[in-house]
Amino acid sequence: MPLATIAGSQLTADLKPQLALLVEDMRAQLDADADRTARWKAEHAHAREQKRTAAAWTDFVEDRLVQAAVGWLLTSVFVRFCEDNLLLGPSAVWISGPTPTLRQRALDAEDQFYRDERGDEQGSRSYREWLEQSFAALRANPGTASLVDDHAAIELIAPSSFAVEQLLAYWRRTDEHGQLVWHFTDPELSTRFLGDLYQDLSDYAKKKYALLQTPEFVEEFILDRTMEPALKDRPLEGFTLIDPTCGSGHFLLGAYARLVRRWEEAAPGMERRARANKALASIHGVDLNPFAVAIAKFRLIVAAMKASGDTDLVHVPNYTLNLATGDSLLHGPERDGAVALDLGDQKFDKDAVASGFAYSTEDGEKLRDLLTLGQYDVVVGNPPYITVSDKALNARYRERFTYCKGTYALTVPFMERFFTLAKRGDRPGWVGQITSNSFMKREFGVPLIEKFLATKDLRLVADTSGAYIPGHGTPTIILVGRNRESDDDVRAVLGIQGEPGAPEDPAKGKVWTSIVEHVDEPGFEDQWVSVVDLKRQVLEGHPWSLSGGGAVEALSAINSAAVNALDDQIDGKIGFASFPGADDAFFAPRHALRRAGVQDKHVKTLILGEVVRDWSIRPEYASFAPYDDAHDPIAIDPQARWYRRQWPLRRTLRATTGFGGETQLDGGDKWWTWYRWVPARYRSPLSITFAEVATHNHFVLDRGGKVFKQTAPVIKLPEYATEDDHLRLLGVLNSSTACFWLRQNCYPKGGDPVGTEGARVSPEKWSDRYQFNGTTVQDFPLPSRWPLVRAKEVDDLAREAAELEPCAESVGSHIGVSTLTDLRAMNSKIHGSMLSTQEDLDWEVYHLYGLTDSNLNLPDGASSPGISLGERAFEIALARRIASGDAESEWFTRHGSTPITEIPAHWPQEYRDLVQRRLDEIESNPYVRLLERPEYKRRWAGESWDTKLQRALRDWLLDRIENPQLWVNPQGLPQPQSVGELAGVLGRDQEFIDALDLWAGHKDAPVTETLVKLLSDQAVPYLAAHRYKDSGLRKRAEWERVWDMQRDEDAGLIAATDIPVPPKYTTADFRKTSYWSHRGKLDVPKERFILYPDAGRETDPTPLLGWAGWDHAQQGLALATIYAMRESEGVESATLVPVVAGIAEVLPWVKQWHSGADPNLGVDLYEYLNGQLQEKSQQVGVPVSELAQWRPAAPTRGRKKKAGN
Repeated sequence: MPLATIAGSQLTADLKPQLALLVEDMRAQLDADADRTARWKAEHAHAREQKRTAAAWTDFVEDRLVQAAVGWLLTSVFVRFCEDNLLLGPSAVWISGPTPTLRQRALDAEDQFYRDERGDEQGSRSYREWLEQSFAALRANPGTASLVDDHAAIELIAPSSFAVEQLLAYWRRTDEHGQLVWHFTDPELSTRFLGDLYQDLSDYAKKKYALLQTPEFVEEFILDRTMEPALKDRPLEGFTLIDPTCGSGHFLLGAYARLVRRWEEAAPGMERRARANKALASIHGVDLNPFAVAIAKFRLIVAAMKASGDTDLVHVPNYTLNLATGDSLLHGPERDGAVALDLGDQKFDKDAVASGFAYSTEDGEKLRDLLTLGQYDVVVGNPPYITVSDKALNARYRERFTYCKGTYALTVPFMERFFTLAKRGDRPGWVGQITSNSFMKREFGVPLIEKFLATKDLRLVADTSGAYIPGHGTPTIILVGRNRESDDDVRAVLGIQGEPGAPEDPAKGKVWTSIVEHVDEPGFEDQWVSVVDLKRQVLEGHPWSLSGGGAVEALSAINSAAVNALDDQIDGKIGFASFPGADDAFFAPRHALRRAGVQDKHVKTLILGEVVRDWSIRPEYASFAPYDDAHDPIAIDPQARWYRRQWPLRRTLRATTGFGGETQLDGGDKWWTWYRWVPARYRSPLSITFAEVATHNHFVLDRGGKVFKQTAPVIKLPEYATEDDHLRLLGVLNSSTACFWLRQNCYPKGGDPVGTEGARVSPEKWSDRYQFNGTTVQDFPLPSRWPLVRAKEVDDLAREAAELEPCAESVGSHIGVSTLTDLRAMNSKIHGSMLSTQEDLDWEVYHLYGLTDSNLNLPDGASSPGISLGERAFEIALARRIASGDAESEWFTRHGSTPITEIPAHWPQEYRDLVQRRLDEIESNPYVRLLERPEYKRRWAGESWDTKLQRALRDWLLDRIENPQLWVNPQGLPQPQSVGELAGVLGRDQEFIDALDLWAGHKDAPVTETLVKLLSDQAVPYLAAHRYKDSGLRKRAEWERVWDMQRDEDAGLIAATDIPVPPKYTTADFRKTSYWSHRGKLDVPKERFILYPDAGRETDPTPLLGWAGWDHAQQGLALATIYAMRESEGVESATLVPVVAGIAEVLPWVKQWHSGADPNLGVDLYEYLNGQLQEKSQQVGVPVSELAQWRPAAPTRGRKKKAGN
């Protein structure tokens, strides 16, 4: 019999299925309630009109259903907690109770409730009404009434009686000993378990609201450094504290406990209930999430009851609960106590109340009172770190908060909000928060640091990115300050090394312990942190660098050696050459764009940041680039195949929003083009591009003919610059010195996940990913001379290696095993030369910056031998430190290399001597010792040769299978093929069989079996019901409504602005991950083949496929062919229903694109297929209007799945 209060994570996991059942039940209730649906639609429309949301109707409904379902589930948890701990009275039970007697009493009372209505056994009262009796008891109790007030989520919609019956049965489950599966009888009355429910009960809410508990040890540290000093210089009476992002109330509970102790010391003679309520009156909280506020309220109620000395809630007073649900960034005045207009009882400003709109879960008046600026002694919290995906909210926040710039994170407006809620004047309020450190180095943080925080009294800035903090997957900082100006020094905790592993107790992790124990010791330094007092001016400029261990001094040395900055050498600014705004609409494998009929001149190799590595570009995708040779947009052509591909996405593309919040539709831009295209960055062929996000610096010279996404920014030199000019610069940018400088000045996005609690720390700093933004990169300091010769050598080697790498275009001529072995050996040799030349370049650059007294390289004209991973000087030094126990590192294991402690004997003596001098320099020179560490040295962590070969063989085989001639019958009509039939044809092609054997890994691989494996994830079903789960089908229905409205727009019946933006799909909407990978969030087909589940011959168990290059009319003809073939075999009509549904699904597109006589067949394919649809729907006994309701039968174990009606 688990005690729920100490098994929060287990209880949460166990409740998730109950939540899912409630959500789906409430969805059915909503669908059946036209009045409620109309009210919700009106509220949704009003919310969109008032710019509270840009969410589509589907997303709005999903959010409401989840909130309502969680509300009912949580309230039942509150009831169960009260029952088992007798908080509402010794016999107050409705669901169950702590003893067999009380459990029976609950059942008897329920039975009597049903009888009482009519006085017999046939009463019509429902299970839901019985559960609502317990809610009414909460409402009638002064202490708990606010849990179920008019703004509670349970008021949104109620579940059916059947769903409540299941919920009651869930709580009444017993084990084999007759004991309750879950009970809440806890002498400590612990409510911490509710934090787990808050964070993890709903995956949907966790993602949308960025739900994240603040660990108690973090909360205590922040309260120690805010609340305690605040209480020292102001009276306890009237003391106020708020968490504007209170979540499940961890900060509020911690603060309340401290205030209770203070009141006990200050007024020992005061009645305990009065003291408890005095403390409670000081606590304030707001959260966007209704169920977070419900949990925080309940936890505070229980805490207040305990502080009052009460053992139940029967006689408690009406507690002062200053908590409300709402958006802390929208409610409340904009300036300290200021309102723009006062008309009677309404005060109008730009907040959400002023707009005349508040959600039903929001109490607008209470929110305005809670969020009045300048009224709190302490403001603490853990605000969300995410960016704002809702376009309307993004614009509202940008309008309301001065310092929101670019693609800002919520860190920015909440930073401003926290400080402006705090008091000003003689006793300024204290502010403390743990938040994302992204503002420190990303561009959007510039105005926040230089214009806002520069005016605040910062007392502590602590780098906590290396601390193990459960749930915190984003690098964090703890910031403490006061709402006033100050020139005082700022205490800073600088990070050196991250937590080496998941500690048994995160509160006692090595990094966190070092922070807590030494934060008050300026000058302290250990393996983990440095503690210093920084001059205020240091933190008045962007970016902030909070690295310890000598990094500041090394950075200063590099900057001092520079003669100018990169910005002085380039043409214009570093930035994107283009970005589409909707990646899935323009990006696809080249074969997918070819199938879609996009002309070659508009298909360009796509450069993403993640394919720019180690002096090379390794493109994986292509892009549709609708621009002419002058880089101007091409004209729209409704007859073009590209137009037909893009048309279904038109409303989504028009909704693409830029940094300023304006959409393409607002700006009158051409909807079929990329959102931003900078012609000047394409007109000259030479460009330096780089990976914007990576662990290390990767800069590459591109020689033209490609397109760049914003994740691969572009550096353009003046038009007169030569290739050598580019390579000369490239040598510096690709050096370890540059890597060090960039890591000190750019935003760290985080290291690898550590442990199982969601923490992301930096045990190995070389694994941290950084965002190398253009603004920072262009500030990079350049020395007086640049390493041209070695840069040219590495570039030449990289180009040679690229020519040898296996790819689908070349592998066909290299299928022989001996040829592939030779190519592998040549590639390996080149790779060794690249490693040694890069090493030479790194050491040359040290000298160019004056970090070494001499150039520790071989004499001019001498060449270094090829080396392997693990043999570089810094790796030998690292291996020696590991061997002596002075260091730990996964560097060698992660990179597949062997640590060596001695210089290899097979090297030439001259090179051995050189490496020894380098090792000596590492030992004696603090700058070099810092830079010659894994975090600044190139990883060379590319894919293995075998992986590349396997992919190349796969793509070559799939290209061959896509031969259009394989997919037509002798009359030239589309012909579906089973994999078995394909094997019969392809098995006669010896070149194909040789490649298939290589891909399979052995000779004489069975053709059919191997093809099934090859094609298993290359096809997507023809029918929506086969592709999507129910959630996806609901979204598909919205897309279909949008397409109908676009057709009306084309006919001149409505305006573009009348059409809503359809919702995006997620992986959870698809029945298989492979379907999602081929379709993405906009459902753009990229698969090679069409899958026809359960539509093949009974005698052929292999999958039945079609070619994804067929147009809609051909797809319809293929379905008609399948129907005719299966009908001739005498299959049951029920098996053919989905085939007919497929014809119905494709028919609107046939009408749109293929009406009129087909030039090859001489018939109107729309009329023909429409006739087939009418005829076949009658034959299978399902009206056309009901075909879309068909769903596949649930799969059964051990037998082939049968389609069902």
